[in-house]
Amino acid sequence: MANETSLIGLDELLGKLESVTSDVKLKGGRFALRKAANLIAIKAKENARRLDDPTSSEEIAENIAVRWSGKRFKTTGDLAFRVGVMGGARQYANTKHNVRKRRVGKDYHTPGDSGNPGGDTFHWRFLEFGTKRTRATPFMRPALEKNINPAINEFITQYEKAIDLALKRAAKKAKA
Repeated sequence: MANETSLIGLDELLGKLESVTSDVKLKGGRFALRKAANLIAIKAKENARRLDDPTSSEEIAENIAVRWSGKRFKTTGDLAFRVGVMGGARQYANTKHNVRKRRVGKDYHTPGDSGNPGGDTFHWRFLEFGTKRTRATPFMRPALEKNINPAINEFITQYEKAIDLALKRAAKKAKA
């Protein structure tokens, strides 16, 4: 399942990036990446609203969130946001007990959380991935697949704006 994307304006962006400090790169990149991730989250919420049961009080769309991936940034230096449904899978912590049981880093699933804004929507993964008795009706994956080019274009546009602003500030500061 290969996606072809066209990156128009990337060369100009890379040229501007060379003249900007790393601090500005990270701040502008994080802002632009959040804008792109929010675009994907909006489409995922639209898809989830079509699947939500109107008779229940739980709403999957309300539990879709965009989160900064600080762990990935600390380990690799890559900027990353995650778009997902709150109350999903968790990982075992690095404790003595879990090391002894050899389960550190492995995933476990929670039964959901009724404290989430949309209620306990543990069933979202059954809709997204299906079970052996029901067919999958994905709403997260199509949100990304159908909107990858607009998200990339939004990232490029926002990042270029942030860098232009930083260059203007630097030029103004140099004159003073």
